[in-house]
Amino acid sequence: MIAMPSSANPGHASLEPSKRRPSIHRSAHTKLAASSKTKTASSKTKTASSKTKTASSRARAASPKNKIGMSESDKQQGMKFVRGYIRNNDDVLHLVRRRSEIPFTIIDSILTHYKLPLELKYLAVIESELKPTALSPVGAKGPWQLMPTTAHVFGLKVNKEVDERKDFYKSTRAAAKYLKDLHRIFSDWLLVLAAYNGGPTPVYRAIHKAHSRDFWVLQKYLPRESRLHVKKFIATAYYFERIGSRTLITASVPVPVPPRPIPAVASRPLQETENEKFARLMMQSAESLKASNEALGTGNQIDNEH
Repeated sequence: MIAMPSSANPGHASLEPSKRRPSIHRSAHTKLAASSKTKTASSKTKTASSKTKTASSRARAASPKNKIGMSESDKQQGMKFVRGYIRNNDDVLHLVRRRSEIPFTIIDSILTHYKLPLELKYLAVIESELKPTALSPVGAKGPWQLMPTTAHVFGLKVNKEVDERKDFYKSTRAAAKYLKDLHRIFSDWLLVLAAYNGGPTPVYRAIHKAHSRDFWVLQKYLPRESRLHVKKFIATAYYFERIGSRTLITASVPVPVPPRPIPAVASRPLQETENEKFARLMMQSAESLKASNEALGTGNQIDNEH
């Protein structure tokens, strides 16, 4: 904060007029008084200027950008991105929302058990559109798009016979553990989302270059894909929360399960549609969730594992 200088108040010269040369002394007194007034006015002007600078400094210190790193311009640009993303992906988001009840029920249960924000379920929307069989060009698979190495670290089986990244229940548990680990590192969910997309190293580099841990400050140092990934998450969360999610649950709410046994593999149609496959996998995951009873808070296995 700029120190406010005190006003200088030069004293007036006191000259007693001489009886012998009064006119000269009166003239000198007048000149000195005028000079003193000029200096005082100048000092007051400087003081006012200093007050203005101090007020300006205070205003800058209290500005939203210095507080949260996101200026009004940033907010406007962010909302512009959100509206554009929703407009361009409205059909897909609408389809995902229509089939999200069972997936979100499973995810909410596990996120609740791990004491993670329920909004993180929208990460699975932008990762895979909630498709258990989603596969990326680099080999990430499942609703959470886990790479084989990451899947192994968090307890999933990935081999020629089985790939548990496709199991919604098991892969969500693995993703929850990973997200919790990333939050222990970065303590900021936007940075966690960036690290989930591109790994922790690019986020560390961005923090170092920006000298800040604020996403809105360091985002320009992140890879473009990671930067957009975070903004897509914000837009998707805005879409679902604005409409209103019907699937938010607590740990005490039972998970819906199929009313009848799941057909054996041999009885499945040879040409199973994507929608049928999605529904079958979701029901299997829901049944697995209820059978284990771990993600509903009645067991301690999850907490003890990690």
